[in-house]
Amino acid sequence: MIHIAIATELANFVIGLIQALGYPGIFVLMLLEGLLLPIPSEVVMAFGGYLAFSGGLLGVAGLPAFIILLVVGSIGNLTGAYLAYMLGDYGGIPLILRYGKYVMLDESSIRRTHEWFLRYGPLSVFFTRLVPIFRTFISIPAGIARMNRASFLLLTLAGALIWDSFLIYFGYILGPHWGSILSYFDEYQYVAIAILVGIILWWFFSKLSRKRQQRTVS
Repeated sequence: MIHIAIATELANFVIGLIQALGYPGIFVLMLLEGLLLPIPSEVVMAFGGYLAFSGGLLGVAGLPAFIILLVVGSIGNLTGAYLAYMLGDYGGIPLILRYGKYVMLDESSIRRTHEWFLRYGPLSVFFTRLVPIFRTFISIPAGIARMNRASFLLLTLAGALIWDSFLIYFGYILGPHWGSILSYFDEYQYVAIAILVGIILWWFFSKLSRKRQQRTVS
């Protein structure tokens, strides 16, 4: 019951900030989510999608509201992710383990995501962005490993655009009932992880097959 109450209060805070500030509020919220703070992007972007298609958010310079929303949300998330990357680059795991508890970072989640990155490398930056909960954690392991910054930013932005488009779309089709999207995310999480594992296995065996072919030729 306590967790439900906290989630409800957090969702109400997010909704209130977006209603008060519009696009700047969305940018700040998505930045904070990218920085690993417990801001639910599902609420930010789905509610934003509902507003964009119902007139609560307006277009700018001839661009429709949903495009502005996608750009603002994704760039905000990218900015937060890059700040998290820098924390990993300059502070490493000791910094995260020391101060992460103050922003509700779970040590075991950080360690699992770090091991995930070490095993699968840059591809994990993109694919993990499509998995709830773990999607923001990947920035710190990428920073600790000092992954190429341009590649990190490109893969992060690509993942953010896909994720945010998905949420905006559902905010649109669900309309006033946009909040019902939250009930599907526990199920979606398992589906997304299964797809992610399948893609990585395919990549691994493809790479293994190429190596065997090279050995045969040599």
